[in-house]
Amino acid sequence: MNHRIHFLVTGEDKARYESQAAAEGLSLGAWLREAAEHRYLDRRARAPFRDAAELDEFFARCESRDDRPEPDWEDQRRWIEASKLSGVAGS
Repeated sequence: MNHRIHFLVTGEDKARYESQAAAEGLSLGAWLREAAEHRYLDRRARAPFRDAAELDEFFARCESRDDRPEPDWEDQRRWIEASKLSGVAGS
């Protein structure tokens, strides 16, 4: 079931929102729904995890955003060690 929401904005705000929506190829309603969803998800992402399922969802979202391979941890360790040694030698 769909519900209608009404709210007031200034004419300038409406024109800016419509312009941005059109630039993104969306209707004003779709653009506003997407903006609201992004804000909701952003706020939710900053809240503490309530249970293990939320933690699993968080890691799944992180993995879906980044398709870069994990670094080779042995290379990372060598780089960190070399960085520590060069910092000591430079003091």
